[in-house]
Formats: sequence, structure tokens, C-alpha cells
Amino acid sequence: MAKKVTKVFKVMAPAGTATPAPPLGPVLGASGVNPGQFIQQFNERTRELGMGKVVGCVITAYSDRSFEFVITSSPAAVLIKEAVGAAKGSGEPNTKKIGRITQDQLRSIAEEKKEDLNAGSVEAAMRMIAGTARSMGVEVEG
Repeated sequence: MAKKVTKVFKVMAPAGTATPAPPLGPVLGASGVNPGQFIQQFNERTRELGMGKVVGCVITAYSDRSFEFVITSSPAAVLIKEAVGAAKGSGEPNTKKIGRITQDQLRSIAEEKKEDLNAGSVEAAMRMIAGTARSMGVEVEG
């Protein structure tokens, strides 16, 4: 017999180093997921993705307090900041630029994110990522 789904929700957490401290622990507990169990399994599955790199996670909680989760790729903004080497985006993206990103870097980010985007091709995904980069104050070459 199929389990009854009580809640499906998304969280962002650092790969391999997540803790049950706020903000993650209270969200999990309120949704009927055992924070300690989730954190242990999440850290085991994300350890090879790069310690501390923020990744997405879609969690399905069931009525018997069990859960399943799927790891998604890092947010586009995190990947762009990593490529540029910036700590954060620009507060005034139209006037203050924080760096440049090449077409090759843009393509690699788009290929990594393609499964999580609703883009039909890599080129469409590249246009989406380029828009995110521009809104962060990153210039896109080409």
C-alpha cells in the first residue's frame, strides 16, 4: 500500500556540512521530518559535491514520519558567484559590476543546471543564466 504524502517542500543547505540548527532544523521538524535523520543522510549523499557548496533539496514527507529527498543542483547565483570569484552580487547591478563571465563559463553552468531548468536546449538555458548574471551585476561576454 502506498504511503500518504503529507508535505513536499524545498530547502537549500550546504553540502556535506548541514546542521540541524536554525533555519534548517525548525523547518524540517515542523514538516514532520526527523531533523537528525535527514541531516545525517543529506550530508552522506552530498559530501562529494563539495563541502559547504549550497545545493537544493526537494523533500517528500509521509504520514508515518518517513521521508525521501532528491538533491538538485546549486542555484544559478551560487554557480555564477563561484565562476566570477565574488562573495556576493552587486547592490546596484546596472552601475556597479562585480566581474565578467565568458561564454564557456556560461555554457558549463547552463549544462550543470539544465535538468533543473525548464529550458528546451542548452542555448535557452544559457540565456536564462545570462539574465541571472546580469541581474547580479556580472557582465556576460559575447
